[in-house]
Amino acid sequence: MHPPPRRRRAVRRLWTAALAALALPLTMLSSGSTTAQAAALQCSVDYKTNDWGSGFTADLTLTNRGTDAIDGWTLTYAYSGNQKLGNGWNGTWSQSGQNITVKNAAHNARVAAGAAVSTGAQFSYSGTNTAPTSFTVNGTPCTGAHQPPIAVLTSPAAGAVYTQGQAVPLAATAAAADNATISKVEFYDDTKLLGTDTSAPYALSVSDLTVGSHSLVAKAYDSMGASADSTPVGITVASGPTVVASPLQLGVQSGKSGTYEVKLSKQPASNVTVTSARASGNSGLSVTGGASLTFTPQNWNTAQKVTVTAADSGTGSAVFESTAAGHAKASVTVTQLAATKAYDARFLELYGKITNPANGYFSPEGIPYHSVETLIVEAPDHGHETTSEAYSYLLWLQAMYGKVTGDWSKFNGAWELMEKYMIPTHADQPTNSFYNASKPATYAPELDTPGEYPAKLDTGVSVGRDPIAAELKSAYGTDDVYGMHWLQDVDNVYGYGNSPGKCEAGPSDTGPSYINTFQRGAQESVWETVPQPTCDAFKYGGKNGYLDLFTGDASYAKQWKFTNAPDADARAVQAAYWADVWAKEQGKGSAVSATVGKAAKMGDYLRYSMFDKYFKKIGNCVGPSTCAAGTGKDASMYLMSWYYAWGGATDTSAGWAWRIGSSHAHGGYQNPLAAYALSNYAPLKPKSATGAADWAKSMDRQLEFYRWLQSDEGAIAGGATNSWAGRYATPPAGKSTFYGMYYDEKPVYHDPPSNQWFGFQAWSMERVAELYQQTGNAQAKTVLDKWVDWALSKTTFNPDGTFRIPSTLQWSGQPDTWNASSPGSNSGLHVTVADYTNDVGVAASYAKTLTYYADRSGDTEAAAAAKKLLDGMWANNQDDLGVAVPENRADYNRFDDSVSIPSGWTGTMPNGDAINSSSTFDSIRSFYEDDPAWSKIESYLAGGAVPSFTYHRFWAQADIALAMGSYAELLE
Repeated sequence: MHPPPRRRRAVRRLWTAALAALALPLTMLSSGSTTAQAAALQCSVDYKTNDWGSGFTADLTLTNRGTDAIDGWTLTYAYSGNQKLGNGWNGTWSQSGQNITVKNAAHNARVAAGAAVSTGAQFSYSGTNTAPTSFTVNGTPCTGAHQPPIAVLTSPAAGAVYTQGQAVPLAATAAAADNATISKVEFYDDTKLLGTDTSAPYALSVSDLTVGSHSLVAKAYDSMGASADSTPVGITVASGPTVVASPLQLGVQSGKSGTYEVKLSKQPASNVTVTSARASGNSGLSVTGGASLTFTPQNWNTAQKVTVTAADSGTGSAVFESTAAGHAKASVTVTQLAATKAYDARFLELYGKITNPANGYFSPEGIPYHSVETLIVEAPDHGHETTSEAYSYLLWLQAMYGKVTGDWSKFNGAWELMEKYMIPTHADQPTNSFYNASKPATYAPELDTPGEYPAKLDTGVSVGRDPIAAELKSAYGTDDVYGMHWLQDVDNVYGYGNSPGKCEAGPSDTGPSYINTFQRGAQESVWETVPQPTCDAFKYGGKNGYLDLFTGDASYAKQWKFTNAPDADARAVQAAYWADVWAKEQGKGSAVSATVGKAAKMGDYLRYSMFDKYFKKIGNCVGPSTCAAGTGKDASMYLMSWYYAWGGATDTSAGWAWRIGSSHAHGGYQNPLAAYALSNYAPLKPKSATGAADWAKSMDRQLEFYRWLQSDEGAIAGGATNSWAGRYATPPAGKSTFYGMYYDEKPVYHDPPSNQWFGFQAWSMERVAELYQQTGNAQAKTVLDKWVDWALSKTTFNPDGTFRIPSTLQWSGQPDTWNASSPGSNSGLHVTVADYTNDVGVAASYAKTLTYYADRSGDTEAAAAAKKLLDGMWANNQDDLGVAVPENRADYNRFDDSVSIPSGWTGTMPNGDAINSSSTFDSIRSFYEDDPAWSKIESYLAGGAVPSFTYHRFWAQADIALAMGSYAELLE
């Protein structure tokens, strides 16, 4: 039974890395097999009769429950008896046997989103008159359990700007299914209830919205108790009357013109003249229409166009300002593109949507959220958390913006933002000076299931020596680690208040809060985690905070701890590499040189991800006591592992500190382009004595790793581990090895298996393709030739531009044991594609892989496929916020999953939610039940249909924009 809704109303040096060991820095992965679905018709049909014994009339109401209009419909159903059609109305009726077909009339062919149309007919019959139980519209079933209502927020318009104190008109349409009626519509600002309307037309006027960005939602309830929310609409409230412009970014090809629109945010008392002109920048761009526009008290809110024309040659950006007396000005950045650069124009259009404050991608501090939507459970368990991954994509997005526009201030600003909020300050890691490199951490085993935790510390197990700590301190003059933590609660939803420089300030703290989740072995899914602060001062949780859920010890000390996601830091280095290359092509290398230097520093610390968790020797490492401790670089696998972590006591007078690597390497985490940049590209070579040499060896080792993991078909398998089962256990007999590390089909986590997501293939191969495109590396080409052939053979393009790419992969067999001088064929390692998807984020990464590969190799099939992927999503999957497709989330039945808490352990979350042996995922996250989208989950848990969501993940939108820019650079 689903629980009823709840509303928010002595220091020891012993420490284990197990607490930070299983942080899961993979934000795109859900905890169930989730396949994005093509945008499809959604509908419901209500059937009513007036029966007189020998005949009846049937009245049918077709409701469009989707987000797009239905243009033309054919409704079909069947009777089980001898019902015979007489005549019909509001449609063309026909009968074949027991099958009935109704085609729309001319006047009701279009059914708007959330609207309904009616049709009817008269029949004769004898015997029984059983009602039909299933209906289809245009071939799509419209049956099932009671369908929740549909709500569409029709006002305000997405992107609208209002003046503080001005009335914001909210309006919605709502439709119920299955003979139900709409009982009320609630209006929300994010999760704050603004007001309710119980009768149509559903409307609300709000005048007290604060200055800033707002995400507005309508939520409809029906007479059968079901409810559903609308798609969010983003608006901005300004401090005073303002000129409103849209879009804020515009690309215009040389010799052509483009337009942006202007209007006023508030009704004026008299006519207002808006003047638009170039304020700065490229003189090849000029206003050629709408330079002076008049707005009256009657048409103030009707947009008028400003036309900007680009000269026949030249490139570069200019800022255009639209000004009016008594109004704040609007600024639009217009970029002149080469005549052929249509895909750069797409980049700028999508970039404008992502960076538009009204669209909800960023927090007030400018931090990118994981997704615009709040209700999303993947590796981050809330949409307004963020990850180091999102920061790294922001850096890459701003690097591409610099390439297209020549403006590098945004790239530098993105690094400064990351440094401020996601790289722990000295106050966050205050006791690193106590770190002893000869004893980096105390051993604790990783256990198979969450129920086996806490894992006991074992001081009797030897650990190796950290060989890079001293040289890092020598190079940078500090004991502090320069790397991103992986997870942040941007809006402090949980309430820890663990913002940079603070330790558990609490629920009243505003702004980003460091948190962590995954801690308990490979089987712990996101649905089984207990979120906790990175600085545990025992303020929340139980008597020892959250520590005794994870590690077994005689006593516990207040402490801080951080976990790094190496793929994100490597992506930040990758972005810095491209920023430096592109800026120098423009003669602006000095604009980014300081930031690039910081990326080199980050890459130096990123070497911690190369080391075994406890710095034990690499290869044939069996038995925690018998596996030898490393003495230096013999503990480095020279691969990028799943994480590195560091922590220590909060007591600065009697402190201690620890650092660990990870024993598990996943094929999807490797980044040979970053390794190349950190070893061969002078501006990114680290300062430390051995940093560049380590990365040079890592680049070669990573490429060998891909060869070793490449299946007979061409896909890249899971990875390898130096610590079987996370505790140096004996692996199964016959397990193949790579430099003595054991093949692990699904490294690190098993729920869901870490090897099954095609996105890992696309992400990782894109980095290999960049290396190949930049250097012509022969090893990279060998891997890519085979992988591209396999991927293309599993890709389908439809005549309407839609596509299907692999989604879930299944594996069998294992690779041959690695022989560097004579690599095996891996004829016993196989992959099959279990299902397919139209996931636009993954498709963008895949398109980038094909783009970079095609540019260097000349492969025309790869180039054509990249174009089809990009054109297909652009033509079929755009919306007001970006490019996205609906997803069915069957895994959301796990909101009621139990969370393993030891018997007798009790504690509380910051909002008062109890933590005990009866806890579930939802019960310790009761804030979710205030989310406007919660009704979808409630309906599903009660036996309703699988909920569908259309998510705008930051990484996916950035990757789509980047794919457009990459195609423009290399193939357009």
